[in-house]
Amino acid sequence: MKKNMSLLLAIMLVTVLVLSACGKKEEPAKDGAAAPKASAPASTVRLGIFKNVTHAPGYVALEQGLFQKYWGENVKIEVTAFDNGSDFSTALATDQIDLGYTGPGPATNQFLKSKNFRIVSGSNNGGAVLVAAKDSGITSPKDLLGKTVAIPTKGSTNEISLRLLLKENNLNVTTDKTGVQIIARAPADTLIAMRQKEIEATLVPEPWGTQMEQEGIGKIIVDWNKIPPNNGDYPLTLLAASDKFLKEHRDMVKQAIKANADAVDFIKKNPDKSYELINNRLKALSGKGMEINLIKAAISRLNLTTDVNKAAIEEMAKVSIDAGYIKDIKKEELDLSKFLDLSLLEEVKAGK
Repeated sequence: MKKNMSLLLAIMLVTVLVLSACGKKEEPAKDGAAAPKASAPASTVRLGIFKNVTHAPGYVALEQGLFQKYWGENVKIEVTAFDNGSDFSTALATDQIDLGYTGPGPATNQFLKSKNFRIVSGSNNGGAVLVAAKDSGITSPKDLLGKTVAIPTKGSTNEISLRLLLKENNLNVTTDKTGVQIIARAPADTLIAMRQKEIEATLVPEPWGTQMEQEGIGKIIVDWNKIPPNNGDYPLTLLAASDKFLKEHRDMVKQAIKANADAVDFIKKNPDKSYELINNRLKALSGKGMEINLIKAAISRLNLTTDVNKAAIEEMAKVSIDAGYIKDIKKEELDLSKFLDLSLLEEVKAGK
């Protein structure tokens, strides 16, 4: 009888333990949130990038197979080349691409409309220069009074820098000779216009300024490290990802941040090898390459970094508000806290 009772008690104890284990809730993460489940990798990643040397880390990451290394050989990478940030930001907001490289100006403007993508890492700070045409008589920004200055596209980061530069020199943007007129032209068209003496100055990303100077048709009068904001140390190229891709494949976004960081490190340690890699990708994206000496000169005017200067982005956004590119938002109401999601970047820097 005692044996039967002991056996029955043992069975009941095992049953209780099993039921307790089955009903146990998932342990929360240390911050109190439920631990996220690992998502299945995407079979295809749609990546956007500009046809511009200032996007050098993205070029090297593609040429060195760094994205493929982190995402795996079974992931197909579809690369879409863009001419400007407005087109890129629209594509990201409308689910035409998943992530990629862009400038802060157009990205900020689009985010405040759609609020469905985030900046996840830096890539390059600075790299734009102010060039005056030969025989224009322009030797400093103050000489731009009554002149017409070209920028790549309306609302671009380059236009924001130009507006800040003009403000520093007490010059206004106008539509007549009482101030400075701004026109939008693609850098390649600006180069031709400079050759034909149709424009007097331009604020453009490298290597266009160096090319104009080397051809003898223009002269750099404000170098990259004097261009506002923050004397050239402002984000010019950033890595952005859509909210959808972040939600469904956050781990892959983290891997993209690692690939970008590896590319930045590679260029710094292997500049000579990088020039050819950059040229190869430039050929693939635009159909034509560039002289290595131009690429070298352009890279020397870039501050390649994964850091993101939030204050500089906010300052540029306020210029966009004043210019009318960002509507229905007052400068004192500007909130870009959700525009930047640097949590994954911080994890990568911490070696996680």
